[in-house]
Amino acid sequence: MDKTIVFHKPSFEEAAKLAEIYALRNNRTCDSTVLDTYIWKDLYDTQIYLEDKAALILMKDEKGYFAAMPYCSSEDLPRYFDMLREYFHKELHSPLRIDLADEDAMTSLGLFDDPEFSIADEDDLKDYLYDAEELRSLAGKKFQKKRNLVNKFMKEYEGRWQYKTLCCVDEYFLEEFMKKWVDTRLSEGVDSKDTLIIEKNGVIDILRNCDKVTFRVGGIFIDEMLEAFTIGSYNSREKMAVISIEKGNSEIPGIYQVINQQFLLNSYEDAKFVNREDDMGIEGLRKAKESYNPIGFAKKYKVCEKTA
Repeated sequence: MDKTIVFHKPSFEEAAKLAEIYALRNNRTCDSTVLDTYIWKDLYDTQIYLEDKAALILMKDEKGYFAAMPYCSSEDLPRYFDMLREYFHKELHSPLRIDLADEDAMTSLGLFDDPEFSIADEDDLKDYLYDAEELRSLAGKKFQKKRNLVNKFMKEYEGRWQYKTLCCVDEYFLEEFMKKWVDTRLSEGVDSKDTLIIEKNGVIDILRNCDKVTFRVGGIFIDEMLEAFTIGSYNSREKMAVISIEKGNSEIPGIYQVINQQFLLNSYEDAKFVNREDDMGIEGLRKAKESYNPIGFAKKYKVCEKTA
């Protein structure tokens, strides 16, 4: 290994530099922006190695260490892939494992035909891609049910609801919403407590550092109470808005459709595409994402180096 690779916990002061590096090559997945890196950094014990024009991301789960596909230009991808592979061999004493590898990188590196690696299509983790203008306008027969829900909401809460772009000073509203969200999810037995707490803390953490990480937050208030919010970032290379978080009071019909539409109208009016991330193999989430008529998918792959 020509260089000594030392990983460290990502700091918010590095977010702007990371964002530049993430945009050096085509990558239509939600991992093409830095927001998820910071929201979920504690869940995966995320560590980074940062150079002027490249970044390596190391994570850990119950199976051991794994990495993201190197972030760099397409021309530099083979070199940093080899660096990462050598780090796994010499420092971790493990074969290389990459999760959520994007299709462009896979093709560029020739991994689909490389006999030294086993490749698995992570179908449950593919990102849903949409036409941004369709989600802003909700025009046409295929969006009639969505329009009906939006119109019903507008009529029922006329004069009582407000869309607002949130920032650091709105931390109280977001924190109170997330506390209620965690309590509700725990009572439903849907998620583990640890995951919910990490997500809550990750969301609050990025809001507190809104001067360092490029993202936008939109919220729907009813009677001055936050009832839905969403967080997104922008991939300028792909002209794509990436929606990382979207939560709402499920007891209010139409609120998800309204926050979805209003966020794009107010925050990403120039976006051509929208990435609404994956469905995690959850049937209800899959149906919800399919109901917005995706125009395609950003496929992801698991790359595992074969052992002798």
